Amino acid sequence: MYLKRLALILCAAAVASCGSNPYGPPSGGGGGGGHSATITVNSNFFTPTPDTVSAGSVTFSWSSGPHNVTWISGPTTLASSPNKSSGTYAVTVQAGTYTYHCTIHAGMNGTIVVQ
Repeated sequence: MYLKRLALILCAAAVASCGSNPYGPPSGGGGGGGHSATITVNSNFFTPTPDTVSAGSVTFSWSSGPHNVTWISGPTTLASSPNKSSGTYAVTVQAGTYTYHCTIHAGMNGTIVVQ
């Protein structure tokens, strides 16, 4: 009887996790403007990516460098960051999907989905 209950609990937990965002809730919080999210610029990769955020501010925070954030596509034109080794760079985003990369390091790419 105990094993049946345990199996039911485990199945319920597995079903509850289906279809959820593997990166957790939007890092920018619930809808509307004025929210913020942070993406870390690491040694040759961005984290998290992809990232789902609410409309508002996205701040890139450098943990190593030099790197830059250069926008490839998105619903609005955003200014790219300068080459940096530390500090932050913030942009305001609206709903849509944005892709970006570091022009210094091939393969260092990221995506932001704004809800």
